[in-house]
Amino acid sequence: MSRLNQLWGAPRIHGELLKLGIEVSQATVSKYMARHQKPPSQTWRAFLKNHAKDIVSVDFFTVPTATFSVLFVFLIMSNARRRVVHFNVTESPTAAWTSRQIIQAFPWDTAPRYLLRDRDGKYGEEFNRRVESMGIEQVLIAARSPWQNPYVERLIGSIRRECLDHTIIFNEKHLRRVLKQYFCYYHECRTHLGLEKDCPKPRQIEPPDLGSISTEPMVGGLHNRYFRRAA
Repeated sequence: MSRLNQLWGAPRIHGELLKLGIEVSQATVSKYMARHQKPPSQTWRAFLKNHAKDIVSVDFFTVPTATFSVLFVFLIMSNARRRVVHFNVTESPTAAWTSRQIIQAFPWDTAPRYLLRDRDGKYGEEFNRRVESMGIEQVLIAARSPWQNPYVERLIGSIRRECLDHTIIFNEKHLRRVLKQYFCYYHECRTHLGLEKDCPKPRQIEPPDLGSISTEPMVGGLHNRYFRRAA
C-alpha cells in the first residue's frame, strides 16, 4: 500500500488495514512503510505538461551583427502550442524596456497564470512589479539550468540553426524583418514533434484530390512551404 499510494501516511494506511480485518498498531505501520527518496510532489516535467496552457516562457538571446555590435532578442512563448506571442529587439535591454514588452504582449485581460524565466539580472525589480501587478505568478528556474525552460530554449536553438546561422544581420530593423519572416514560417508551415507533427497554427491536411503539389520559398529561400493547388 505504501509503495502504490505515495501520498498516504501511516494513519491512512492503518485505517485501510483495519477495514481489511488486519489488526496492527499504527506505530508498526509507520515502522514498515516504504521510504521514498523523492517527496510526493509532481516532477518539473509534470508541472510543465499539466499547466502548459497556462504557462508562457520568456528568454533573451544575442545576435552579432556585421558591424560587430550585439543585439538582444526578447522572446515570449506560449507553451501550449509553442506559439511566439511577442518578440522585440534592442541594443540595451533594461528592466523598464522588458516590462513594456510584457504589457504589449498581454493587453487587457489576456495575461497568463504563470511566467517561466531564468534569473537573469536584466529583468530587475521594475519587471517583477509589473508582472505582479498583472496577476502573473513567476516561476524561476534554478541557476544554470536551461533544461528547466525547455520549450523556449528549443525555439532559440531552432531560430539559430534554421535561420540566423545562415544570415548576416546588419541592424535592428533587419533582424526584426528576418525574425518576422521566420516566425511566419514557424507558426504556419513548420511541423513540430511535440505537437504531433502539426504547426502552432493548426494546419489542415490537403488530400491528393485537391490538386498537384506546389512550393513557395520562405525565409529568403532557406525553407519552403508545400501545398496543393488545383490545376
